[in-house]
Amino acid sequence: MVRVGRIGKGLRVLVAVAGVGLLINGSVRASDDAWPFGPMSQYAMSVPDDAKIDYTRVSAVTDAGTTVDVPLNIEGAGVARAEIEARAGEIVKNPSLLQQVADGWARKHPDQPKYVKLELIRDTTQLVKGRVEGPPTSQVLATWEVRR
Repeated sequence: MVRVGRIGKGLRVLVAVAGVGLLINGSVRASDDAWPFGPMSQYAMSVPDDAKIDYTRVSAVTDAGTTVDVPLNIEGAGVARAEIEARAGEIVKNPSLLQQVADGWARKHPDQPKYVKLELIRDTTQLVKGRVEGPPTSQVLATWEVRR
């Protein structure tokens, strides 16, 4: 055990008070410019009561004959969902870009069934007066037969 002296305690309290003050200042101004001492408002948004919410995913048919949703993260297929969403337009024009997803999965999970077919899918959920109206509708945006 090491005892903290008066100066050490005072310094810690000063740093904590300054951090809280910076956070309050950034929150009051509601500006992301001061991040990390302000809100990251791009993650906090409201959805209008009558809106469509789109969710992009990749579905795979495996060599075991099963259909699975591809885990879009670094541990899963080695590709993050944000990367797929950002490049969705490119993937629609050039579905061979999905090959990277299959390759990443095979490299990270050599003991698991391999992907033989991939589909980029957009699920759309309709809100009416802030409530989900029926099941989501799915649209296949691109299909790729995986190269071995």
